[in-house]
Amino acid sequence: MRILIMLLAAFPLAAADVPHAYTAVHCGTLLDVRTGHGISDAILLIEDGKIHEAGAAARVRLLHNETALDLTQATCLPGLIDVHDHLTSDPTDSGYKSLGLSVPRKTVKGVKNARITLEAGFTTVRNLGAQGYSDIALRDGIMAGEVPGPRMQASGPALGITGGHCDNNLLAPQYHATSEGVADGPWAARAKVREVIKFGADVVKICASGGVMSKGDQPGAPQYTLEEIQAIVDEAHKLGRKVAAHAHGTQSIKDAIRAGIDSVEHCSLIDDEGIALAKQAGTFLVFDIYNDDFIMHQGLQAGMLPEAIEKERQIGVLQRENFQRAYKAGARMAFGTDGGVYPHGENARQLTLMVKLGMKPLEAIETATVNAAELLGWEHSVGSLEPGSFADLIAVEGDPLADITQLERVKFVMKNGEIVKNELRPLVKIVQ
Repeated sequence: MRILIMLLAAFPLAAADVPHAYTAVHCGTLLDVRTGHGISDAILLIEDGKIHEAGAAARVRLLHNETALDLTQATCLPGLIDVHDHLTSDPTDSGYKSLGLSVPRKTVKGVKNARITLEAGFTTVRNLGAQGYSDIALRDGIMAGEVPGPRMQASGPALGITGGHCDNNLLAPQYHATSEGVADGPWAARAKVREVIKFGADVVKICASGGVMSKGDQPGAPQYTLEEIQAIVDEAHKLGRKVAAHAHGTQSIKDAIRAGIDSVEHCSLIDDEGIALAKQAGTFLVFDIYNDDFIMHQGLQAGMLPEAIEKERQIGVLQRENFQRAYKAGARMAFGTDGGVYPHGENARQLTLMVKLGMKPLEAIETATVNAAELLGWEHSVGSLEPGSFADLIAVEGDPLADITQLERVKFVMKNGEIVKNELRPLVKIVQ
């Protein structure tokens, strides 16, 4: 016997000889987000963190040695995706308060907010803009299993013009303060694209127009020129990265689309021509329509600049009206909220607002699943619960197609086949 043990230690089993670890998740209803069909009494068979098989329980072939997870009192659907987030920022970091925060401090905030966002049911996010590559560090920590959080694509510092929305305009001239993403002119912008990619950016974020939260500019004013945006898009695409354009202004939206941008963020003052251009080019529009509520009702107490609140007053209602126009026109939309302008974890409240403004619940859910996954280029990995995709799933007690607010109360979260939140006890039972 001792000889056998020594032999086994000396010659470990080959990977093919080691039994696979399977988990069978038994759902009361499994929502197919592509069709809207609810599959009753469904099973998800998970192998090594990915979906192996999914469908009606009677059709899924079990091996009878799986870990069984009972979610028969709940509706299961894919983990949600937010394609415009700022995990390393909080609403109270706005305005002059931002000057007192170091990059390490922002990174620590990111650790907190990543966990909150994941537990809210958002298993994937795209982080668009962070000082000092703090979002890159956060992404890497999550990937290494060192901190809990959603899957991330991260941009690092956002690119912008001198004095623009993505520059630091809060300090007096003697400080010579310039944000690390500032680049003026096509060749300087190309060099900045190369720089952020060098330091780990998955996506390039640019500020094509003015913004709300910044000092001294106007949301509708163009900042990057068409020539500069074209140079950025060309360089980023050449290096295998997509580009997201912060653009409130009518002209900047159209310039970004004509330059070949992959997504337009905010879209507040988009006109009919801009909507038509987006449809023609297949450009995703990302309307962050929820955060207006927080800015207008709690922004001043959070320390936001009075001029920022006034700018939001001027464009917030217009943005929601233009969201409705773009939706009715059939523009492609992905779900993005500008998290960090409002408290993290409230992301799904925007889904409720989208339905109030005319979207069908399934359409709103699609923006935060299959549409968002396509924008990220991860359509085969996230956004659905199909064989080969990551086992990122959430569960709610009701039917989100009948009551979209169910997604504001996610009770169960699984990422990569591992449970990260379970508020369904004692309904959830794990049977070995």
